[in-house]
Amino acid sequence: MSTKLRNTLIALGMVIVILIGIAAYFIRGNPAEMTLNAVSGTDPVIAEPNYERIPTVKLLGPSGWADGDAPVAAKGLQVARFAEELEHPRSMLTLENGDVLVAETNSPPREVKGLTGKIMELFMKKVGAAVPSANRITLLRDGDGDGVAEKRSVLVEGLNSPFGMVAHDGKLYVANTDALVSVPFEPGQVRIDAKPTKLMDLPGGGNHWARNLVLNPASDKIYIAVGSASNIGEGGMDKEEGRAAIYEFDIASGIGQPFGSGIRNPTGLAFNTDSGELWTTVNERDMMGSDGPPDYLTNVPIGVQYGWPWIYWRFEYDARVEAPMPQYLQEYVRYPEYALGAHVAPLGLVFAQDKPLGKGFESGAFIARHGSWNRRPVAGYDVVFVRFDNRGNPLKQLPVPVLTGFLDGDDDAHGRPTMLAWDKSGALLVSDDTGGIIWRVTGR
Repeated sequence: MSTKLRNTLIALGMVIVILIGIAAYFIRGNPAEMTLNAVSGTDPVIAEPNYERIPTVKLLGPSGWADGDAPVAAKGLQVARFAEELEHPRSMLTLENGDVLVAETNSPPREVKGLTGKIMELFMKKVGAAVPSANRITLLRDGDGDGVAEKRSVLVEGLNSPFGMVAHDGKLYVANTDALVSVPFEPGQVRIDAKPTKLMDLPGGGNHWARNLVLNPASDKIYIAVGSASNIGEGGMDKEEGRAAIYEFDIASGIGQPFGSGIRNPTGLAFNTDSGELWTTVNERDMMGSDGPPDYLTNVPIGVQYGWPWIYWRFEYDARVEAPMPQYLQEYVRYPEYALGAHVAPLGLVFAQDKPLGKGFESGAFIARHGSWNRRPVAGYDVVFVRFDNRGNPLKQLPVPVLTGFLDGDDDAHGRPTMLAWDKSGALLVSDDTGGIIWRVTGR
C-alpha cells in the first residue's frame, strides 16, 4: 500500500470517527440533570453554565391531528376546535362584536449563511416551521354562538410576516416584522383593501422575527415586543441596535420610544388589571445546557433592564459575549419575576381578569409554552397557568397544567401551542401553528 493511499485512508477514518462522534452527541446531547420543576417558579435553581459549541438538540416532527383528536384539558375544563385548516396561525385578536382575527404568518425568507445557517434551516424543516408565510390576517366568525367559526374571510393580505394586532378608534394596527402599520377598520368588516400606512419602523431580520402588540388600559399607547437578532450578539452588537426591547408607541403623537431593554426575546404581552402593570414572556438564551437558563414571565416597569446579552437572571454573566459590557449595566439589571422552565419557549400570554375558567383559575396568567429544541428531554408543548396573589404577584407555586397532550410519542408532536386570546364568551383560544388549528378551552 502506498504512503499516499495509507494517509488518505487514515484521514478518511478520522473524518468518519468525527462524524460518528457528532452523530452520537446529537443523539444523546447534554441531557438535563434537573427536573423542570427545579428550574421553575419564583425561586428557580440557576444551573452552572455548560457552554455548548454543538447544541444539544431534540427536534419533534409535526404529526398533525387525526379527525376527532384533541389536546388533553385539565380537570374541570374541556377543549374543542374553534377553527382548522389554517396556515400557521399565530397571534389572535377578539373584536368587540365577537369576530376573531388570526395572523396566518411565519418568518420572512432568510438568507442561509454558512454551516450554522444550513443547520438552522434543517431544524426549521424538521419541526414544520419552514413553511412560507401566508402574510395575511384572516377573520373568523362564530355567528350562531356554538363555539365553532363557521365563516372566514381574508381581511388583510400582502403583509410582511404580520404578528401582533390592535383594533382601536377606527383603525387596525398590525406589527409587520419590520414596521408598525395601520389600516382603516371597523368591527363587522370582512375585507380591507386600503393600503397600510407605516407608522414606525421596526428592526427586522435575524433570528426573532415576530413583533407582538398590546394596547394599554387607557387606550392611548401601544406596546411592541422586538426580539434579538441572535442568541447572544454573536453577529456583532451593531446588528442588535434597537433589538431585545419593548417599545411604547404614543397613538396621538405617532412617536415611538424604547420602554424596556435587555430582554432577549419577549413575545407575549398583556396588562395585569389587578396591578395595571405590563407583563411579558421571555425566551432566554440557548446552548448553555439542558438545565438553563430558565425562560421567564416578568413585569415590565418603564426603563427596565434585564441584562441581555451580558447578564441573565440578575447575577449571572455570560462568558461567551465578546462585546464589552456597558459601564454600570450590572447596577440596573432586574431579577425576573417567575421562571417557566428551561428552553420551554413561552409565547402566548393572557391574564384571567374577569374571564376565569373555573375554580383554581381565577387569578393569574395563562401561558402557551411552544416547546423546546435545545433540551433533552423535551419540555413545554403545553399551556399552563401561573397563580397570582391579589396584589398582582406570582405565588410561590409551580405552573399548573391547563392543556397538554400535544406530544405524539418521543419523536413527534401533533402540534405546538403558540398564542392565546379570550373570545367574547370568556373561552380561552389557543393557536396551534404546526397543527393549523385554533383550540377553544371552556369550563365544564
